[in-house]
Amino acid sequence: MNIIEAIKVSWGWVGIEPEEIIGENDFGNLIVKDDIGRYWRLCPEDIYCQVIAENRNELDALSTNQDFLADWYMAALTEQAKEKLGSLLPGRKYHLVIPSVLGGEYELSNIRTVPQIEQIHFSGDIGKKISELPDGAKVQLRVIE
Repeated sequence: MNIIEAIKVSWGWVGIEPEEIIGENDFGNLIVKDDIGRYWRLCPEDIYCQVIAENRNELDALSTNQDFLADWYMAALTEQAKEKLGSLLPGRKYHLVIPSVLGGEYELSNIRTVPQIEQIHFSGDIGKKISELPDGAKVQLRVIE
């Protein structure tokens, strides 16, 4: 399965019809162009996939926004992850073991590397399960082997 197919399967419930990956970072965040020319950000650590630009002009404007760029590149955390876990192998991304929306911290003890396709599936599955919960709702994760 390729990345576009993984997004369709795991995040299609938000309405995305992905056509092209425009950008990605070391934590698996993706900028995805859809079938009608909108641009989405898939953010696995925060468990969301949402439209960030309605067209290329809006995306170009966003690409000069310093707050967006700092959030996108996560430079300090990426450097720390590289020092602790090493450079990423092809097809792998750094990953918050416990996503931030479930209380996970942006710290090295909560970061591992994972295959990117699994990261997309995991975040989409969790996102769908918690999408209708109110902010602050308590959740319980169970690992089933």
